[in-house]
Amino acid sequence: MTRTPDQGASGDGTTDPARPETSVDGRTPAQGPSRDLTGGRARPARRNPGADPDREQSRSAGSSLRFGYGTNGLADLRLDDALALLADLGYDGVGLTLDHMHLDPLAPDLAARTRRVAHRLDALGLGVTVETGARYVLDPRRKHGPSLLDADPDDRARRAGLLVQAVRVAADLGAHAVHCFSGVVPDGTDEDTAWKRLAETLTPVLDAATAAGIPLAVEPEPGHLLATLADFHHLRRTLGDPEPLGLTLDIGHCQCLEPLPPADCVRDAAPWLRHVQIEDMRRGVHEHLPFGDGEIDFPPVLAALAATGYQGLTVVELPRHSHAGPHFAARSLPFLRRAAASAAPHGDPSATPEGSRTP
Repeated sequence: MTRTPDQGASGDGTTDPARPETSVDGRTPAQGPSRDLTGGRARPARRNPGADPDREQSRSAGSSLRFGYGTNGLADLRLDDALALLADLGYDGVGLTLDHMHLDPLAPDLAARTRRVAHRLDALGLGVTVETGARYVLDPRRKHGPSLLDADPDDRARRAGLLVQAVRVAADLGAHAVHCFSGVVPDGTDEDTAWKRLAETLTPVLDAATAAGIPLAVEPEPGHLLATLADFHHLRRTLGDPEPLGLTLDIGHCQCLEPLPPADCVRDAAPWLRHVQIEDMRRGVHEHLPFGDGEIDFPPVLAALAATGYQGLTVVELPRHSHAGPHFAARSLPFLRRAAASAAPHGDPSATPEGSRTP
């Protein structure tokens, strides 16, 4: 397989420092409802009596989709400020990348900090998915290192340990899913060996996900071992189709790399969808673009997504635009609402998970 160069993973954060979350109180939130492992299909939206009524109006206009924005595109903001911004703009949720500036998974007192963030999310009426694509959270000199594919088993275990930690954080936050990706095949490693390492290293993470009732949503990432939807199905079959294993579908990646149009990718992926990321992109170029700067026709994509019954978050993914994050967050939600509203009357009622063409 010819793989598109890894020009920047969709889960990327930035390396610019920002202060950690601080101005949230320490009250412990109520535990969320028990969930099965269908992820986004099972968990109702968080409710907040003071939430922006435009959220409900946008849904009543014809779209059941719930839009979020990724904190990896708001890396210059304190986490509390980023969450307040998204709530004020009317977003339904947040894709929370665990990174040194936002709920650092390696810093002390993680459980207490997580409780404060959970309370803040509840107070703002924001749903959450935990993302694990921080560039340098484990290794300050190696982007996304170590990975699940590294030759050193101790290095692979460090990445698996981070994912297990993310599952625990997700459970404490009441998150819909934990996102992850495979990593790039190391130099000198054949693909068969890489697939074996991936399956073995993910096993304890899947065990933790099962115990926590949190789906693990693996993202096909251009340039990585697991780059396409076909690769996801290869992993799924290799592992014996475990219940907690689901899919993060990045709409831009579909435009970049998949043989089918993005709307068809949504329909084919529907039974395994646990998390969705969205941005504009061009064919063959792995560059996350603001809406309108790429080639994607969004109304058919959002119509297909709504028709699947997916109820998790659809999160804007613009990690390389963090320098102007508030501007792009303000622009993105109206664009998505307009696209969803224009798509609603044209949605195909037959575009259901049962109609998937992928075995």
